[in-house]
Amino acid sequence: MNIIGTGLSGLIGSRIVELLQKDFSFEDLSLDTGVDITDYPAVKNRLQASKADWVFHLAAYTDVQAAEDERCQGKESLSWKINVDATANIASICRKTGKRLLYISTDYVFDGTKDAYDEGDEPNPQGWYAMTKWEGEKYVIPLSGGLVVRIANPYRANPKGKRDFVHKMMDMLGSGKPLRAPVDQLFIPTFVDDIAGALNVLVSKNASGIYHVVGGSALTPYEAAVTIARFLGYDASLVSKTTFAEFMAGRAPFPQRAVLKNDKIQALGVKMRGFEEGLRELARQEREARQ
Repeated sequence: MNIIGTGLSGLIGSRIVELLQKDFSFEDLSLDTGVDITDYPAVKNRLQASKADWVFHLAAYTDVQAAEDERCQGKESLSWKINVDATANIASICRKTGKRLLYISTDYVFDGTKDAYDEGDEPNPQGWYAMTKWEGEKYVIPLSGGLVVRIANPYRANPKGKRDFVHKMMDMLGSGKPLRAPVDQLFIPTFVDDIAGALNVLVSKNASGIYHVVGGSALTPYEAAVTIARFLGYDASLVSKTTFAEFMAGRAPFPQRAVLKNDKIQALGVKMRGFEEGLRELARQEREARQ
């Protein structure tokens, strides 16, 4: 099967290509291949010329604070142009060409006031980044065969370029810097290899609709930091407790309880690892890469 995708060189996309290239043929749609995804004619020409069956739309403006800072610009903001306008362009062309569209979204589309969210819950984004991702979803959900995959806090072994939250914590702990983390916030770390496995199954089954592709355990950032320290050999005494309110002072809003249910994807036989199991595999892969 042929796939053309945006964001294939990013933290998530590059690993998806590594793991799935034996099953799928990938074609890159990006500035590196001469296409600005916010340029409708350029995207139209490339997608119409492509023999791909699916479009994987992974590219996004993901800097939550920077997005919030440009909220006042509204639809002229770069975050809107990338997360909404580009998605609208791709969805429109997929509708005309019959290509299937998979769109990566985020747990941040929810406000965090419920214990946990399933795919049928109504989003209520609080920050500008979250709002733009939800607006992007609205172009994909109505498509025949449109597939929205919401993920949360991805991490992987050997990240190239952008650092995920695990490696940012590892960097701090490795340099001996104190790390303060909230004890009253809940989030779900998701191992990127499991995201890749889930996408393989979803595409192979020609799935459509909304799926929550998230890890198997919710925990506090404090618990995550201590787990990273203990599992990966850092000094856990560097980790101290703080509150969500203290941590969020001056920051862009995001949900205090970002817990998505993953029953729907697991019902397809996809295993989503808990954080400890994911860290073990991360550590194994990084040891292997050093040998």
